[in-house]
Amino acid sequence: MSTSAQIAANQANAQRSTGPVTEAGKAASARNNQTHGLTMIGPRFIVHPLEIQERFDQLRANLHAEHQPVGETEILLVERLAQHEWQRRRAMELQVQCFDNVSGHIVEPKFFTLYLRYQTTHERAFSKCLNDLLKLRSEKRKAEIGFASQNRQEELHEIKKRRQEMAVKNAEANLDFQLMMNVTRYCGEIHKDPAQDARFREELRRYDFDNAA
Repeated sequence: MSTSAQIAANQANAQRSTGPVTEAGKAASARNNQTHGLTMIGPRFIVHPLEIQERFDQLRANLHAEHQPVGETEILLVERLAQHEWQRRRAMELQVQCFDNVSGHIVEPKFFTLYLRYQTTHERAFSKCLNDLLKLRSEKRKAEIGFASQNRQEELHEIKKRRQEMAVKNAEANLDFQLMMNVTRYCGEIHKDPAQDARFREELRRYDFDNAA
């Protein structure tokens, strides 16, 4: 339980704690009480009325042109890149308003620290989205290379098979041609010398034409 002295001290401190006293601090505090959009992502993201919509649109268009997303997942990642970069810039602009315009000193360290944390958060989120996009594309390329490699192996196997078939056909054609040449030669020899008939029959047996004799 708090003592009477502690309660009185707390009440006195509460009376002295009136919030920001400078104009910059009051402006920062007023914006902090509203939805500043520093934690918004995805479909809840908006460009504030005081911001320039055309600049965000240009940022998003530049990122799409640079990364050329293909498919819904890549498009979503590029959209988040634009959102996180815009929110990082927003946090930096809010930090500026925590400085005194004359002295340049930070007059609202609490809000400055808060906006600095949001800046860091969106920088890390941007890097993560970019890494996710690059990883996704790398996996796609590996899959495409693997598929192309498999197709290439199948093509090479088919080419090898056809070459073997052609080699067999060429060997058979050469054998048939040699047989035809031998038959022609032996027929001429038999016509001149009937004693060559035995040699002719032996040649036929060499080519498995026993019955042909």
